[in-house]
Amino acid sequence: MSASLPVFFRSPPASACWEHRGARSGFEVTYIEDHDGGWRLDGTTAAIEDGQPWVVTYSIQVDRAWVTRDAHIAARTPAGSGETRLSTDGQGRWLVDGRRAPRLEGCLDVDLESSAMTNALPVHRLGLVPGARADAPAAYVRVLDLAVARLDQQYGRLDDEDGRQQYGYAAPEFAFECQLAYDESGLVLDYPGIAVRTG
Repeated sequence: MSASLPVFFRSPPASACWEHRGARSGFEVTYIEDHDGGWRLDGTTAAIEDGQPWVVTYSIQVDRAWVTRDAHIAARTPAGSGETRLSTDGQGRWLVDGRRAPRLEGCLDVDLESSAMTNALPVHRLGLVPGARADAPAAYVRVLDLAVARLDQQYGRLDDEDGRQQYGYAAPEFAFECQLAYDESGLVLDYPGIAVRTG
């Protein structure tokens, strides 16, 4: 294993883009700005999946430690339009559209089914050294109906490759595992079967 060194990420860029391919075909653009002592992530994904076109826009506020504090998500699908708002105290207690959500107790991240950007949140927050692994349950927001559920996930830091941080990712509920590569700003570069960073 590599020596245990502290994780260091550069400040995120002003914008980032991903091509979604595999599970869906589409494109995501996110704008990132320093805001209220943390970061605000404003993005849009437009895609077609299983023959259905959809557009999801999001605005996510995280604190300086990348713990989610607020998220507003809106979607347009062939079935119509909808939106939802999540807020949290940063200690794992959540409100969904103003109502307590005990099922999300202990989650510190929001994870959007529509977004590659949200895979940056746990990696920044956890600060794993090579060889370390951690659970990272998230408030998971689906695309088509904006339903919010708890999604148990695990991230494990692997040895770096070509200057890129590598993580083993697992979502047991979906029987899904893969290896994720991140850039020097802690944004995912390659999410196998989901998205590839293009800018």
